Amino acid sequence: MNVEFIEAIKLLEKERGIDAEVLFSAIEEALVSAYKREVPSARNNENISGVVDRETGEMWVEVMKEIVEEVEDPDSQIALEEAVAYNPDFEPGDYIAMVVNKDQFGRLAAQTAKSVINQRLSEAESERIHNEFSSRVGQLAYGVVQRRDRREVIVDIGRAEAVLLRNEQSRLDSYEFNQRMRFYILKVDERRSHPVIYVSRSHPNLVRRLFEQEVPEIGSGIVEIVEVSREAGSRSKIAVSSKDPNVDAVGSCVGQRGIRVQAVIDELHGEKIDIIEWDPDIVNFLSNALSPAKVVRVDLFDEDKAARVVVPDHQLSLAIGREGQNARLAARLTGWKIDIKSESQYHDLIQEQLMRRFDAAMLEAGADNESAENAEATQQENAEPAKEVTAKQAELGSDEAEQPQVETAQVEGTEAEAVSERPETPAATEDQP
Repeated sequence: MNVEFIEAIKLLEKERGIDAEVLFSAIEEALVSAYKREVPSARNNENISGVVDRETGEMWVEVMKEIVEEVEDPDSQIALEEAVAYNPDFEPGDYIAMVVNKDQFGRLAAQTAKSVINQRLSEAESERIHNEFSSRVGQLAYGVVQRRDRREVIVDIGRAEAVLLRNEQSRLDSYEFNQRMRFYILKVDERRSHPVIYVSRSHPNLVRRLFEQEVPEIGSGIVEIVEVSREAGSRSKIAVSSKDPNVDAVGSCVGQRGIRVQAVIDELHGEKIDIIEWDPDIVNFLSNALSPAKVVRVDLFDEDKAARVVVPDHQLSLAIGREGQNARLAARLTGWKIDIKSESQYHDLIQEQLMRRFDAAMLEAGADNESAENAEATQQENAEPAKEVTAKQAELGSDEAEQPQVETAQVEGTEAEAVSERPETPAATEDQP
């Protein structure tokens, strides 16, 4: 039986990847736990240890007892006369390991040991799963569909089971029993104190990882996938760039006769994939992102990170895509808001803007003319009282000469002359007797 026990331990190590030494340690702790449960007086004794022979499978419990002249605590002490029977060199103060027969534990002790062993096996398995798959988050894993319900799909990914939630599924996948496919490892979380691996079939990085496996140039770093935008089960767009001018990034991803991209499409069960060339010039990048439509003009509005793209009239629907899909994917790929216009719409827009500017200019000019007229009228109103005063002054100043009334402008001139001649008038008066 002990030999079978050792073989079972080795089988667990092979199938579950749990170190055999971890299992042996768990069993030794279980033996100690069972012994303390069976012997209440030994519960506080820290000098108890379980032993499992790695070769034969024999198991026992050892209690370290102190050698004393007179025994006060039989659970932790042993008399000198009894100890010298094992070794005549023992002296008081020494310790001796006493073996406890496991048969003394009884049925309850065996159940306790089994429970502890199962617990440690579960903990070891959980720790192994968490450590292994935490380092694989963001990578791909082959999986086999085990079962499916309305909320999730359970997938066997080798040495663990993973959960595929409904919102991470692709509508093109059927998830039939025993169906084999590749999954994107999303995260490792806890559910009821056990690690749970969550995978995805809709994440954009699933497309990225599939191309990394299918295209050697991406794996070697010559070609880089810069951005990916995806609507799972329908269409994906990827922007690629080459670090070697002699290597065509798009051609490398497509492959000879499209064999590389077709392998990815087959894995995604027919999902369409657009491969475009990334460009540091945002105008060119926007033009490429709207492929297969041809772009005529791009106007950028940097403050809002928005762009107005003009396409030929007959390609407007192609640029927008079914239900706006092509435009949405291009916007996600570039990170810019995109407003798509046909050439006719753009010309109408420009004409409308010109008319608005013309109308604004005309309104501004009309306002200026009105202001000028108002200013002139105000000036004339202010000038009327001055005319009357000047006329009266002229009339009073010209009574002696008996001059008739004249035009306002003339009166003003005569008044100036009269002011300059008046100093001479008193001098002429003084010469008379």
